[in-house]
Amino acid sequence: MSNASREAQLSAAFVKLADTLTADFDVVDLLHTLVEECATILDTEAGGIMLLDPAGDLHLVASTSEEASLVEIMQLTAGAGPCVDAFASGTTVTVGDIEASGSRWPAFRDEALKHGFKSVHSTPLRLRGRVLGAMNLFSTRVGELNPADIVVAQALADVASIGILHERSTREKEVVSEQLRYALDTRILVEQAKGVLFESTPMTMDESFGSLRTYAREHRVTLRIVASGVIDRSIGVDDLVGAGVPK
Repeated sequence: MSNASREAQLSAAFVKLADTLTADFDVVDLLHTLVEECATILDTEAGGIMLLDPAGDLHLVASTSEEASLVEIMQLTAGAGPCVDAFASGTTVTVGDIEASGSRWPAFRDEALKHGFKSVHSTPLRLRGRVLGAMNLFSTRVGELNPADIVVAQALADVASIGILHERSTREKEVVSEQLRYALDTRILVEQAKGVLFESTPMTMDESFGSLRTYAREHRVTLRIVASGVIDRSIGVDDLVGAGVPK
């Protein structure tokens, strides 16, 4: 990719991230945008993001594919993996060859290889020494990100971290935990809505999520509202088909 193309992609990514930081801030949309843009710009096949809850536990809140979700969930279940390490250390963790990682994270290694991932780069979501979570970028090719790409991943992650903390700063301390709870509850609703669409249409689970987000953006509502509408049938499958989803 030429420098001009990379700069254009970066500019577009920063604009997309900034565009999510509206008055009705949706942390789930922000984090999905972050991981999708990073995966595209850095030429990786998939990614996922974990956030810390008030009790000190990490939770998966965004992913680009079902395969990435399964690998991330395995990390959380095992309590070990590059994303967990990136969060704990507040520094990037790069594994250029997952198969050669030995016994460092056996459960993660096996699950990642099962889904075709051969390398991974983990970036902390941090600001001023505070670590909020971490992002994983998976590749089906062996090899580490180059230094310039590592800087790009961290810069985009920092923008998301600023957005999350800025939104929190406008609220009382006792309400801060609601942001994470909202994100986790939204993810559960989105997964349920994806299941409804998956069963009712020819769409894959990944395509189902895309249709939910497209509808949300076109109608200027949150993913949570759309997902709830699909689940309780106040938003029908035909409504989503009208937004560009194939029958």
